Amino acid sequence: MSPPARPLLPLALSLFILYVVWGSTYFVIRVGVESWPPLLMAGLRFFSAGILLLLFLRLRGKPLPGWKETRNAAIVGFLLLSVGNGLVTLAEHQQVPSGLAAVMVATVPLFALIFGRLFGIASRPIEWLGIVIGMAGIILLNSGGHLAGNPWGAMMILLAALSWAFGSVWGSRVALPQGAMAGAIEMIAAGIILLVVSPLSGERLHALPSLHGFFALAYLIVFGSIIAINAYMYLIRHTTPAVATSYAYVNPVVAVLLGTAFAGETLTPREWLALAIIIVAVVLVTLGKYLFPAPAKPERDV
Repeated sequence: MSPPARPLLPLALSLFILYVVWGSTYFVIRVGVESWPPLLMAGLRFFSAGILLLLFLRLRGKPLPGWKETRNAAIVGFLLLSVGNGLVTLAEHQQVPSGLAAVMVATVPLFALIFGRLFGIASRPIEWLGIVIGMAGIILLNSGGHLAGNPWGAMMILLAALSWAFGSVWGSRVALPQGAMAGAIEMIAAGIILLVVSPLSGERLHALPSLHGFFALAYLIVFGSIIAINAYMYLIRHTTPAVATSYAYVNPVVAVLLGTAFAGETLTPREWLALAIIIVAVVLVTLGKYLFPAPAKPERDV
């Protein structure tokens, strides 16, 4: 008998959340940093989301993880959220268009493949073709237009993508808390780090943030963190990794559309071409093994 089909509605809803909600967070961050200091906003986002998620899990009877798992989750939170998301938030505060930030972050699967090779994870030629194409897209993106005029912003987003990729690969090789508890610990740890670094870096909240700023922070806490991470965990458990990570090439498109429609951002023809090249590269890396499966080896006669 074939296994029962997964309910279509939860799968479709989870994909919609990752595609649209995670894609929209770049635009919402852009709105938020207009009235919040960037590291303070990121710290409040992750600390609040992590505490709320932890309380929810504890009320459902989920046990606290052991010290080893907690330590590993805290390191992953530092790499993915404190460094990864924190640098993206800083870059958008320095006027890097939200759509371009999403395009650069879309390169995470490319860097993850490279780091995975260092950890002994096997790869295929089609995936390395994606790396070559993706690097060409990154060079094109940084050779003209907005990022060429903001080298520090481009460097911060590139470092963010590298940190996120390394943290993702390293996190897949170590013991972490079960289920959503890993996300809760990661967000709490990242939030604490960002809230400590914020005043040390000279950030000060000189005025009460605007209503739009509070709405942006609330959206990032509830939808961008708590709901989206649970949608991602659902997809990881109930579908293939290729489907679960397909947000990587949908998010940039959503972010660019929102940025151009509501934030007055514009992309040059060179940047549109770079976007298309990077998306093709990410598709090859994430879906290459499914689009171009290896030929089956003939069985030997015994």
